Amino acid sequence: MKITVVGTGYVGLVTGVCLASIGHEVICVDINSRKIELLKRGKSPIYESGLEEMLREHRNNISFTTDPVEAYSDAQIIMVGVGTPERADGSCDLTYVYSVADDIVEYSQGNPVIVIKSTVPIGTCQKFKKYINSRMEKDRQLSVVSNPEFLSQGTAIKDTLHASRIVIGSDDGDAIRTVREVYEPFGIPIIETDFQSSEMIKYASNNYLALRISYINEIANLCEEVGADITDVACGMGYDKRIGSMFLKAGIGYGGSCFPKDTKALYWLSENQGAALKTIRATIDVNTEQKFIILKKAAKYYDSLKGLTVAVLGLSFKPGTDDVREAPSLRIIPALIETGAKVKAWDPIAVSNFSKLFPDVVTYCRTIEETIDGADICFILTEWQDVINFDISEYASRMKKPIVIDGRNCYAIGEVKGKGIVYESIGRQAVK
Repeated sequence: MKITVVGTGYVGLVTGVCLASIGHEVICVDINSRKIELLKRGKSPIYESGLEEMLREHRNNISFTTDPVEAYSDAQIIMVGVGTPERADGSCDLTYVYSVADDIVEYSQGNPVIVIKSTVPIGTCQKFKKYINSRMEKDRQLSVVSNPEFLSQGTAIKDTLHASRIVIGSDDGDAIRTVREVYEPFGIPIIETDFQSSEMIKYASNNYLALRISYINEIANLCEEVGADITDVACGMGYDKRIGSMFLKAGIGYGGSCFPKDTKALYWLSENQGAALKTIRATIDVNTEQKFIILKKAAKYYDSLKGLTVAVLGLSFKPGTDDVREAPSLRIIPALIETGAKVKAWDPIAVSNFSKLFPDVVTYCRTIEETIDGADICFILTEWQDVINFDISEYASRMKKPIVIDGRNCYAIGEVKGKGIVYESIGRQAVK
């Protein structure tokens, strides 16, 4: 099929490349000419493992443009994967989504099926269909389908090609069958439903996973007080088939472009519908507070960090991505700077993005060794494999005072004992 994908961020670009890999003729359109020029050269504007290789491998099935005429005029299916950023009140900004609707009205030909992949509030697809068809000629009415994505940054290609399910929601049976045909080569279970249920599946799924993270973090904080070990607790919980082991890793909270935005958006919606989700409100509050846990731990060893050299390992919100949106580093490093600390930071791929926000007040290092040299304290914010595999004895030999506050539980307690460092982690007893 001839498929136009609107937006070349994580959702749009990964979707486009994966659809090209199964033989569809894909054209990706974006208003950002710099991104399009990069993509035409086979370069990805985002970091995602394996993405550039797939771009080159399937270049005969995928093209890129900023021209709406080229993008829309011949499409059988138009997939909308543009951003839906968070407003100040937590609600979802649909400006880009409706801008695409206007372009479709102006430039599309025939009757393409419009597929909304962007994460949108419940009720949006129905409103979108009404909006776009109110502006069409009466003899030309377009079908709309809700088709939310469930990919994670760092594993986005795998999450697309080997998804647990594909959700298709619409009030048009023919449109559902058309979109089903697009995905059938993946051999993935397909759920057919209505607009609202499809949109809710996306929000309910992401919010539940965020809730699990905040829950296990609260349990971890209690473990420290009662002498339990969160690693063993989570392991014991995970063996229960009713619970499972996923998203039960204690740390300093979730970040990224999905969970923070989606929890706030669903809570905003629930409150405005008179059915406020108290568990989601608690999830948001717990996550906000959890990011500062490591600063409270540091207070055990220093009354003030003013004038001290602080090493920070990891800037991205999770390993495998250069995305720093809502990362704990965005809260913790400004707090350190405010206290007068001298911050040295390392990340294998996210320095470029982070340094755009803090170009002058942080010293960016090329290696972990360089970062911890002479440091009075070290904070681990991202569980990069480089950190996990790092020789623990190096902290003792290189740091001025070997105090390591690990916000991601990168090391087993047994590995740290006897290495000459003070080691604080989340939900476990300190090693001194």
